[in-house]
Amino acid sequence: MSYIPHNVEDREKMLRSIGVSSVEDLLREIPRSLRFEGTLPLPPPLSQMETERELAGIAAENGAALACDSFLGGGVYDHYVPALVGATAARPEFYSAYTPYQAEVSQGTLQVIFEFQSLISRLTGMPLVNASLYDGATALVEAIWMASGERSGRSEILIARALRPSYRGVLCSHLAVSGLRLREFPFGKEGTTDLSRLKQMVSSETAAVVVESPNVFGLLEETEEAGRIAHEAGALFIQVFDPVSLAIVRTPAEAGADIAVGEGQSLGSPPNFGGPLLGLFAARAEFLRRMPGRLSGMTEDAKGARAFTLTLQTREQHIRREKATSNICTNQGLVALAAAVHLSSLGPVGLRRAALLSQERALELRKLLRESGAAFPFDGPFFREFVVRFPEESLERGLVRHLLDHRVIPGIPLEKAYPEMRGCLLVAVTEKRSRESIRRYADLVRDFADARGKGAPPDA
Repeated sequence: MSYIPHNVEDREKMLRSIGVSSVEDLLREIPRSLRFEGTLPLPPPLSQMETERELAGIAAENGAALACDSFLGGGVYDHYVPALVGATAARPEFYSAYTPYQAEVSQGTLQVIFEFQSLISRLTGMPLVNASLYDGATALVEAIWMASGERSGRSEILIARALRPSYRGVLCSHLAVSGLRLREFPFGKEGTTDLSRLKQMVSSETAAVVVESPNVFGLLEETEEAGRIAHEAGALFIQVFDPVSLAIVRTPAEAGADIAVGEGQSLGSPPNFGGPLLGLFAARAEFLRRMPGRLSGMTEDAKGARAFTLTLQTREQHIRREKATSNICTNQGLVALAAAVHLSSLGPVGLRRAALLSQERALELRKLLRESGAAFPFDGPFFREFVVRFPEESLERGLVRHLLDHRVIPGIPLEKAYPEMRGCLLVAVTEKRSRESIRRYADLVRDFADARGKGAPPDA
C-alpha cells in the first residue's frame, strides 16, 4: 500500500500549473549545500507488534520520573491533580481527535472557555482574561505585542534577568525582527530585581517592564515597586505569575500590573515530556481591543435562556491580517478545561492548602539540607522553589549521580543559564513530596558527605 496519494501524472500536472518543469526546478531557490543528497537512513518497516514493542521501550525511558522522588521545577511542577480532572476531560464530548478549534460551533466549548476565563480572573484579580495561549512563554510574547501597541512610538522592552531563561529565549526569537529592543536589567545579591538599576534604565523609550514573581530562583519580587517605576516612566508593567502561588501571595491586580501572564500547567496537567502546556493571559479592561486569542461571553438567547457566545477574536484567521493583534495563539481547549476543573475541584480553600503544603515542605527540605552541609545563595522570601549550593567537593565526587542512583532527582543545575552560579541547583517541592521523601533527600546528601569524608563509598 502506498502512503503517497499523488502519482507521477498528478505531480507533473501540479508542477505545470505553477510554471516549473520538475521537482529540481521547484527547489532551485534552496542552495545545494543545504539539501540532503542520497537515501534517508531510515530503519526497515515494522509490523504492528514490533512497532508497539519499539514505542513501549521509548516510553519506558520516560517513566523513570514517576518512580522517583522528583524535585524538578523551573516552570513545570508536579502538583496533585484530582481524579475528577481526568474523568471530566476524558468525556467523549470534550476528548476528541480534533481540538475544538472553532469554538463558535459549540455551546459546551464556549461555556468551558467562559468558566476558564472567570476562574483565572478571580485568581489574578484582573478583569479581562482570554482563552487561551500555547504556554507561558508565548503568552508573554503576546503581552509585549499588546504593550507595544498601547505604547506605540516606544521601541524598548525592559526584561528582568531573573525571568526564566526559556522565556527570554522565546522573546529573543519572536522579537528579533520586530524593531523592538530588548534590554535586561540585573538582579542583586539577594537574587531579586535590582530596582535601583531598573530605575536608571527605564526611559521615555520604554514601552513595558517585565518582572516574574516568583522569579526563576523561586524568590518573591517587589512587584508593586517595579510597577510603580514602570508607570512613572509612562511604560506598562507586565507581571509573569505562578497560578498556585496566587493562593497565598498578592495578585497581579494588587501589584498594579497592566498585563499578567503565566504558565497554567500546574492546574490540571501533570508534568509531561514537552507538554502540553497552557498560556494564561489577563489584562486591564481598557486593553480589550488589543486582546489576543478569544473571549467567550455569557448572554441570553431569543427565548431568554442563558447562552454563550464568542465575543471577540482578533486572530489573523478571522480579521484582516494587518489588523490582527495576534498570530501565535490557539484554543488549548482540553488543557483549559482541565485547568478549570482543577480549580473548581479544589476551590479557594483547596488551592490555598496545596500552596501552603508546598511551601511548608520546601521550608522543611531547606532546613534539613542546611543541616546536611548545603548553603543557600539567597535568603529572601520564596515560594515552593529555592536555590541550593552543595559543597563543590561533593559535586565533583558525584553527589548528583549518587542521588539519581537512589531515585532522587535533586533539581535543575543553574550554571548553564547563569554561569556565576556554579554548583547551584534549583529545587522545587510540591505537596506531593512526602515528609519521608524530603528526609531521604537530606539523609542521602549527609551520608554521601560523611562517607566520602571517611574515605568509604557512600553505600558502605
